[in-house]
Amino acid sequence: MVSYTTTILKFDKQGEKTGWTYIEVPENIAQSLKPGNKKTFRVKGKLDDHPVKQVALLPMGNGGFIMPLNGAIRKAIGKRKGAMLKVQLTEDKVPYKLNQEFLDCLADEPAALEHFDSLPGSFKNYYSKWIDAAKTDPTRTRRIALAVSSLARKMDFGEMLRSQRKLTDF
Repeated sequence: MVSYTTTILKFDKQGEKTGWTYIEVPENIAQSLKPGNKKTFRVKGKLDDHPVKQVALLPMGNGGFIMPLNGAIRKAIGKRKGAMLKVQLTEDKVPYKLNQEFLDCLADEPAALEHFDSLPGSFKNYYSKWIDAAKTDPTRTRRIALAVSSLARKMDFGEMLRSQRKLTDF
């Protein structure tokens, strides 16, 4: 387990990461968690007193990593950009499990399943985590239906979300 204190940051304009809130995980800390690794990996531990698990560390190309802090994490820790955060991390070796209901629906749509199976694991996780983040059953059901339909049309995750935004922007 590694422990350190850091400042919560936020990207201004950074391509797909624009607007993300995150913390930096310096190279020496990332290497003590998973020596020799330069790819995304998952960690567990605590942010202040809030337990986290299956959180991805993303490489930034300089040897360091970032940990995106989604809305649920920010709400749980009660902090925003500029605040200090006590971090305790260890590698989380438990494999991520995709949403079973989503997988069952994909099995009924061969074209969607074929496209989904061609995606890298991290892209598959985007879909599943987005579905799991739904707060209500009707929202989860809509997200599964949208994901399966979009995958059948060979759309990626970003295209799927943009197509929905266009439908709701009047």
